[in-house]
Amino acid sequence: MQFNLDDTIAALASAAGSAARGIIRLSGSGVQPAIDKVFTPDDSHRWNAATRAQRHLGILRLRDFRTPLQAVVYLWPNARSYTGQPSAELHLPGSPPLLEAALGELYAHGARPAHAGEFTMRAFLAGRIDLVQAEAVLGVIDADDQPRLKTALSQLAGGVSGRIDAVQSDLLNLLADLEAGLDFVEDDIEFVSRNELLTRVKSAWDAMAQLLAQASSRMLSTGRRRVVIAGLPNAGKSTLFNALLGRNAALVSDSRGTTRDYLSAECDWNGTAINLIDTAGWEKANDELTAEAQQRRTMQLEQADLVLWCTPANLKDVEQADDCRSRQEVSNTQCPLLEVRTKIDLTDAQGEECEIAISAAQGTGLTKLIASAVGELSHDRGEGQELVGTTAARCRESLENTIAALERAHAAATSGEGEEIIAIDLHDSLEHLGRILGTVYTDDILDRIFSRFCIGK
Repeated sequence: MQFNLDDTIAALASAAGSAARGIIRLSGSGVQPAIDKVFTPDDSHRWNAATRAQRHLGILRLRDFRTPLQAVVYLWPNARSYTGQPSAELHLPGSPPLLEAALGELYAHGARPAHAGEFTMRAFLAGRIDLVQAEAVLGVIDADDQPRLKTALSQLAGGVSGRIDAVQSDLLNLLADLEAGLDFVEDDIEFVSRNELLTRVKSAWDAMAQLLAQASSRMLSTGRRRVVIAGLPNAGKSTLFNALLGRNAALVSDSRGTTRDYLSAECDWNGTAINLIDTAGWEKANDELTAEAQQRRTMQLEQADLVLWCTPANLKDVEQADDCRSRQEVSNTQCPLLEVRTKIDLTDAQGEECEIAISAAQGTGLTKLIASAVGELSHDRGEGQELVGTTAARCRESLENTIAALERAHAAATSGEGEEIIAIDLHDSLEHLGRILGTVYTDDILDRIFSRFCIGK
C-alpha cells in the first residue's frame, strides 16, 4: 500500500446512510485551500488567521445545490491534529447526495479520495500514535460489546503501549549500562551488578509473559461468550444442555459417564451470543479414555467465560463432599461460576441453599437461569484483558521472540557469561519489542493492518 503523505486527502468519516449530521474529514497541506472552494466562513479574518484548533461557522456553496446551506468546519491548521498535519472536519446535514456532492467538489479542487486507514496511517507515521494504538482504533470501530469496547479504549489510551514502553526503556538503560561497562573493562568498573541485571531481566520477562498469555487468550476467542456446563457424573448436565438449546444435541442416560467428550453448540440468550459447552462428569480418571475426557474438560474450563456448576437436588450424602470439593476446584480458577440445583422434580428439596433451581426435564427455572447467566456475563471482565484481537494476533510471535531473548540473557547472566553475550540478547529483545510498537516495521506489516480499516478512519 503506497501513500503519498504530501497529498491532501478527503473521505466520509460518518456512517453511510441518512443521518442528522454527516462528517467529511480532510488532512494534508492543502486542506484550507480546498475547503475555501466550497465554504464561506462567517468570520473570514478569523478563518484566514487561524493558528490553532478552532470551530468555524459558515455557508456551504455547491454547484449542484442552488440554496446555500449552514455548515460547521472544525479546523486544525497546524501539526497538532490526529494525523500530525493540517486537518479539518466539515459537518453538514447527513444527506447522502449532499455529502457526495461536497466530496466531489473537494476532489475537484485539490483533494483526493483517502485510502482505507490512511488517516490513522498518517497519525502513526507522524508519531502521534504507535502501532498498538492504531490497531486499537480498529478495535473501537469493531467492538460489539462493552468489555471489548473498554479493552480497545484502554489500548487506544496507551495502557498496553505504556507497559511495553516502560519495559523497553528499562532494557535500553540496562543495555547502556552493560555497554558502558565494556568500555571500561580494563579498569574493572561495574555499572550494573549481576544481581541487579538478573532482577531487571526477570521483571521484563514477567511483564512480557503476562501480555503473551493475554494474546494467546484473545486468539482463542470466537466473539461468542463461552459457557461451560460442569458437574459430577449424572448431574443432569446433558439434559440441561439439550433444554437450553431446545433440541436433543447430547445423548442422555441415567448411567454415569455417558458424556465422554465435550459437546459444543451456538445459541442466543437475550441478545448475547453464546457458545454452550457440555463436558464430561468430574471424576477421577481410572482409564485412558476417561483421562482424555477429563483433560478436554479442563481445557474447556480454562477458556470459559462462565461455568454452570450442576448439583443434583437428589444428591446422596456421600456424594455431597465430592461435589463441594470439585466445585471449589473450579472456583479456585477465578472463572465466574453459577451454582445450579438440577433435578428438583425428583425431590421435595427445591434448592433452598441455591439461588438457581431447575428441572431441565420439565423446563422449570430455565428462564431465571438464562437471565442470571446473561447478567453474570455482562459484568465487566475486561480489567485483566488489555489486547484487542488484531493486536494479539500480530504481536504473539514478537512477544514469544522477546521472551526467548530475555530467557537467553537471563541464562547467560546466571551462568557467568560476559556482558557482550548478554548485550547481544538484549539487543534482540529490543528489536522484537520495536516490532510490537512499530518503531521497527515493514510495508507488509502496515499493509496488513491498515487495509482492514474503513475509508475515512
